Amino acid sequence: MQQIRNRRAIVDRKALVVALDAMAQTTGEGDRRAKLVALLRDAHRAGREEVRRRHEEEGLGGRATAHANCYLMDQLLRVLFDFVTAHVYPLANPTSSERLALVATGGYGRGELAPFSDVDLLFLVPYKRTPWAESVAEYMLYVLWDLGLKVGHATRSPTDCVRLAKQDLTIRTALLEARYLWGDRALYDEGSQAFWKEVVAGTGRQFVARKLAERDARHEKMGDSRYVVEPNLKEGKGGLRDLQTLIWIARYLYRVKDAGSLVDEGLLTGEEFHTFRKAEDFLWTVRCTLHYLAGRAEERLTFDVQPELSRRLRYTDHPGLSGVERFMKHYFLVAKHVGELTRVVCAVLEARQEKAPLLSLKRFARARQVKGFKREGDRLTLARADDFEREPARMLKMFAVAQETGCDIHPDALQAMARNLRRIDPKLRRDPQANEHFMAVLTAKNRPEVNLRRMNEAGVFGRFVPDFGRVVAQMQYDMYHHYTVDEHTIRAIGLLARIERGELAEEHPLSHKLIQKIVSRRALYVAVLLHDIAKGRGGDHSIIGAEIADQLCPRLGLTPAETDLVAWLVRYHLLMSHFAFKRDLADHKTILDFAETVQSPERLKLLIILTVVDIRAVGPGVWNGWKGQLLRELYDAAEEVLVAGHAAVGRSERVAAKKRALRERLSGWSEAALEVHEARFLDAYWIAEDLDTLEHNARLMAETQAAGEPLGVSARVEAFQDMTRVTVHTQDHPGLFARIAGALAVAGASITGAHIHTTHDGMAVDNFTVQNLDKRPFADPDKLESLKSVIRDTLAGRIRPRDRLRARSGLRKRTEVFEVEPVVLIDNKASNWSTVVEVNARDRAGLLFDLTQALHKLKVSVFSAHVATYGERAVDVFYVKDLVGEKITSPARLKTIEARLLAAAEGGEAKARTKRTDDTGRPSPAKAPAKAAAKPTSKRRAKGRSPRPAETVR
Repeated sequence: MQQIRNRRAIVDRKALVVALDAMAQTTGEGDRRAKLVALLRDAHRAGREEVRRRHEEEGLGGRATAHANCYLMDQLLRVLFDFVTAHVYPLANPTSSERLALVATGGYGRGELAPFSDVDLLFLVPYKRTPWAESVAEYMLYVLWDLGLKVGHATRSPTDCVRLAKQDLTIRTALLEARYLWGDRALYDEGSQAFWKEVVAGTGRQFVARKLAERDARHEKMGDSRYVVEPNLKEGKGGLRDLQTLIWIARYLYRVKDAGSLVDEGLLTGEEFHTFRKAEDFLWTVRCTLHYLAGRAEERLTFDVQPELSRRLRYTDHPGLSGVERFMKHYFLVAKHVGELTRVVCAVLEARQEKAPLLSLKRFARARQVKGFKREGDRLTLARADDFEREPARMLKMFAVAQETGCDIHPDALQAMARNLRRIDPKLRRDPQANEHFMAVLTAKNRPEVNLRRMNEAGVFGRFVPDFGRVVAQMQYDMYHHYTVDEHTIRAIGLLARIERGELAEEHPLSHKLIQKIVSRRALYVAVLLHDIAKGRGGDHSIIGAEIADQLCPRLGLTPAETDLVAWLVRYHLLMSHFAFKRDLADHKTILDFAETVQSPERLKLLIILTVVDIRAVGPGVWNGWKGQLLRELYDAAEEVLVAGHAAVGRSERVAAKKRALRERLSGWSEAALEVHEARFLDAYWIAEDLDTLEHNARLMAETQAAGEPLGVSARVEAFQDMTRVTVHTQDHPGLFARIAGALAVAGASITGAHIHTTHDGMAVDNFTVQNLDKRPFADPDKLESLKSVIRDTLAGRIRPRDRLRARSGLRKRTEVFEVEPVVLIDNKASNWSTVVEVNARDRAGLLFDLTQALHKLKVSVFSAHVATYGERAVDVFYVKDLVGEKITSPARLKTIEARLLAAAEGGEAKARTKRTDDTGRPSPAKAPAKAAAKPTSKRRAKGRSPRPAETVR
């Protein structure tokens, strides 16, 4: 434990003892405990506040703060123990069985106590227990609970401790750090000797193997990545628990007293221990600050605490990176160092045979040479200790050989790389052979992400590609991106290889088929590597990334044509998701605009594959079948234009083909019924809907009419698209879409798509695709019935959506920290027949309902709606017309629409800055896209409808 200055300012034990003794002399037994608790509470509160003041005002480090809190608790427990044994349960002539030792275990035993952590105590008693020891322990615990402390406790004999430690690894680990606090020292020594002799002796390798397996299981539970954007700084990969595991292992094997002994035992060098101590200090500082901030034992760096933590730890904004992003980058770099230290210690232990090697016979094979490296079992290591000094390019070559042979890389070799990183200089970066080795790893079909991640962990990746080094450990402060930029990129490359190998053929059939046909395979892999490489530079990362590609690709050995292709893919890597998720795919101008930018079938193939892996690598649950469906539809339509130069099949031919196919499915219908049904819709209906939906709509309309019902509602599950499709058929009237949107929100449904159609006879046929709040389809029959029931009750006036939604909390507290400034974009060039209105706002319950209500009150007809959510941000796009079915061009009218939608986005208070493009149109899609990789773009439509039949689109 560190030396603590001015200890009496934290707690004056002598003065406290005097006060307690005086109280005991003047107080009867009935009031004694209450006054005891009051005196201890005052001392505890004053001590905690003093430690907190030192931490927050004087900059006392995290470890020193933990030690100070531990010192405070030690003194209070000693004072309490003495008081209870002297004044509450005194013993005039104690027997050999009336003995008791107070022992600190776990982290508290190690001498570290976070501000709100549990206090772990062991009341050690002789084998033959007496009521006296039990009474003392019970009295102490009640007092500690009255103080508001969380106490982990047990009352055991040394024999009990030995027996339970043999059975339970957690108990064994807690006793490993046991520390004498007070009481019978001889009893403690007896228990300690028994533990080391009967539990520890001869079980070192077993303990190490079990602790490392426990660590791996903990990592798996936490996501098996140290680069998740809301990490657990105690239990997560690269957190405090990993450092503590190293200390446990060293203490178990060598009985070291503290972390400093890791150097004495040869487990770490002096420089490595310096890294260990810096990482430990940083993590403890963050942990103590987090505890004080949360006012409780909190270990997770959630979004809502990260900004205030960064402020308290004095991280300021820099160009391209906010203070919170700089703080989190520092955290991830520390977590990376913790991983490196773990590898170092494991390598030393294995060399000493303290750590059992993996159960593979290859490990016991005789070492042999493989392409200039020594192969020991299934791991590569250096043939000569100075290989990297003599030939730095061998660092890249080792990863290439590991990729080719499927071997792991020995921790000794990784250590040698770390010592020689400075040798990766501009000369080596220009070395054609080194670049060839790098490309061999990057473009490998068999799990390239494994060696790319090893390369990144070793620091080689960022040194060899300095632009990549700038995004290592860089987070994006939002709820959409789950990983740091470097981890996201490596995961995307891994997904690309899995698609190529066919492992994801069922989930991504089109991408799997196309990747077998592309000509520019190398360009695709490099484009995935570089697509986010310019994040955090303060400008458009797509444009800056394309400039980086122009400079880097020739160095990597790409031809001028490949370089141009990579630069184009990086520049436009958000283009396809922008069009698929925010534009109407049934509007032919959408396809023409997209194809005009893409220009070639090869680019189109590469772009859809890049888009798929980019979205999937964002994080769990971001990709779904609906996104895949939209991307495939856009691909098919654009390919037709790019190959034929125009739509190969005309609009009228498509409509006729759909009608013929529907007639085959409705074979039981009379000719007259078929003709009546076909005549009810404009061509846009037949273009916008797929054949399954056309059949479903026809049958619902016929059943509703036959039953004489004013309203028909159906819901069916589309499993491959991860969606439920809801259809509403009723009399058309203004505000219908808004009411349906409100009903779906009340039912807990998130709309991801909407097709709105009005028949010639004034009926509405509205098709929605929805998900539940877990981003899954409504599949349970009861839930489907409930969904339909809420829609019926809402349209019948029995449910008022606004009242129901107002009672709900829009966002959980941890998301409220995000500020999303509402913006309205109005574009009159994106469509030949509609005005396109885009609203960006913070997502919340009822947002779509509020927006569609606003459009209804503005007497604006919505014919197509598209909804996308990116974490805390919602992007809702509406294709609208005025009441006579024309675009809205009046500047005053557009300004009113803009203001009303801003007010609706903020729940009634339009206090955000607005943006609107005039009739010249908004920025081109190539410049507009924000990372449209998140939730499926959905389509919604508003209430106001045109008096004449509406030509609706997707």
